[in-house]
Amino acid sequence: MHAHPSAAMFAALVMATASAASAQTPNPATVQGGTYAVEPVHTRVLFAVDHMGTSAWYGDFTHASGTLKLDPKTPAASQLEVSVPMASVSTTNATLDGELKGPDWFDAAKFPTMTFKSTKVTVTGPGRAAVAGQLTLHGVTKPVVLNARFHGAGPNPMTKAYTVGFDATGKIKRSDFGVSKYVPMVGDQVDLILSVPFVRKGD
Repeated sequence: MHAHPSAAMFAALVMATASAASAQTPNPATVQGGTYAVEPVHTRVLFAVDHMGTSAWYGDFTHASGTLKLDPKTPAASQLEVSVPMASVSTTNATLDGELKGPDWFDAAKFPTMTFKSTKVTVTGPGRAAVAGQLTLHGVTKPVVLNARFHGAGPNPMTKAYTVGFDATGKIKRSDFGVSKYVPMVGDQVDLILSVPFVRKGD
């Protein structure tokens, strides 16, 4: 009995993907150092805010860009800089998206990007670090700390490019950045949730 060609191709793809996945490392100390670029397609920058005390409302931004200078042997020497286009905001509600981009909220036409630039990296546990930095939003710059967790690293099963990924969380008060519309009906505290893969430059 002979396997159907398409079945054989599928099996080969599964085996190749499994082989590449097995090359992923969960140990941050073994990650390859160097300069990395944000992989924008799979990067998620999400936010959550209290909505009238009865629910949490979520949204996210896409098309982030930036660089990570990673030193696994001396994590404190690592540097991160990320830029996010404010007009990419999405809440699954087109009307709300338009309002958020407008002058009463993010004013994306006047302040087109949100940026984060690290100033200090402090290891807080295995694969974890507090990344202090300056967040610029709505034309205002404030110190923010992101609590980062190493997710994994290795060759991307599809592109073969060496990739390292991190998850991170943080909290800000939007009124600190001049975005105070409907406070306190819509919460002032904003929870940030990030998942960012970085591709090593030159791969």
